[in-house]
Amino acid sequence: MQNAGLQAAGLADWQYLALPLPAELFVETVRALPAAGFRGVNVTIPHKEAALALADRASEAARAIGAANTLTFEGDGAIVADNTDAPALSELVRGVLDPAGRSALVLGAGGAARAAVWALVQAGAQVEVWNRSPERAERLASALGARHTVDPGYPEIVVNATSVGLDPNIDPFKAFPLKADTFEAGSCVIDMVYGSGETRFLEAARSRGARVIDGLEVLLAQGVASFERWTGMMAPRMAMREAIATSPST
Repeated sequence: MQNAGLQAAGLADWQYLALPLPAELFVETVRALPAAGFRGVNVTIPHKEAALALADRASEAARAIGAANTLTFEGDGAIVADNTDAPALSELVRGVLDPAGRSALVLGAGGAARAAVWALVQAGAQVEVWNRSPERAERLASALGARHTVDPGYPEIVVNATSVGLDPNIDPFKAFPLKADTFEAGSCVIDMVYGSGETRFLEAARSRGARVIDGLEVLLAQGVASFERWTGMMAPRMAMREAIATSPST
């Protein structure tokens, strides 16, 4: 996705590389990257909290969420941390409906859930958080201005920020305390995981008339945000989308 974007933008001398790093080498390696010509990095599990901790500056989203998935190396030598999952989710939801004043439910209490809750709260939604561990959901909700729930009602926005969607054998109505008519026509349902096809979670939502957003759209939107931070250019979204669609891994 990123290399397709760089080519389409005419940045032939740029390249996006995979850098597997053990946790004990993360900080020293990242600090050495600017001198090696790197402009920035995306950060995945388990390094997101360490990425935020080593940064010289951080966005409001990264600080509030407590994790960074994007680092940018500035010309003054500073390392700037950001979390592009949150603005990506906010952008996608706004493309379907205005979240302000709407009821929203986030399923999960991990890093992806924190990004989703923060984004929706900032957008003015009334957010509830559910997780199999009520204590974790309560802590997350309390920290980010949401409410913990054990019995969700009929939210207008639903975000699955768990890994349930990856298993085609799991019935979402058995994995979550959702009612059969939760996904009403006009509601917006997002699954942050992605694979080779639509998850059962989204299939159930679509069959009931909900407007759905899959994890590949979230991947694209956060990748676009990273691209624009690093290059200072508008991302060639179509080229990046085509690269995702044709990737063997998806």
